[in-house]
Amino acid sequence: MARYTGPSCRQCRREGQKLFLKGERCYSAKCAVDRRAYAPGQHGQNRRAKVTEYGLQLREKQKAKRFYGVLEAQFRNYFDKAAKKKGLTGENLLIMLETRLDNVVFRMGFASSRKEARQLVTHNHFLVNGKKVNIPSLEVSAGDVIKVKEKSASSPKFKEIRDMSISTPSWISVDTDKLEGRVLAMPLREEIDTPVAEHLIVELYSK
Repeated sequence: MARYTGPSCRQCRREGQKLFLKGERCYSAKCAVDRRAYAPGQHGQNRRAKVTEYGLQLREKQKAKRFYGVLEAQFRNYFDKAAKKKGLTGENLLIMLETRLDNVVFRMGFASSRKEARQLVTHNHFLVNGKKVNIPSLEVSAGDVIKVKEKSASSPKFKEIRDMSISTPSWISVDTDKLEGRVLAMPLREEIDTPVAEHLIVELYSK
């Protein structure tokens, strides 16, 4: 299973904004974007560089990939599938990314970041509709129930969640006492708060 193994904070600095890849650290004074608000690398502080139309489109694609923890080939596959569906390709793409199991676990508040959610899923901590699933890229559907395994529920990580007040998107419901969540419906574009201009991604791939 391919995944990015480099420094997470470097990705945020390259995009010039917080991608919230490291959970609580992103909200603290240790956040690399707050401490070094410029791109990484030798020319990171060169603010005179002209950004082309292609550059804007490329950055938007890279930002979306990094938000959801998807590598290039997999992201292209998502785009191709989105283009074949009815409706707007960009919106279809975001909805497919948003309904990945690792993202849904993050949205339900069972993980502090998508990266942590991916790890928890691969380590077999969740059941989907009563069945063990360890595939982060699994696309959930309306009506699916995601529940923390009984053996995992006693761990300190999930014990803390029972005492938390979790804010979730309108298309998801969570019962913290039972450590389970339900996908009420497929998300609409206006319910996805990820700051991505999907039309730029469509323009990039349409060239």
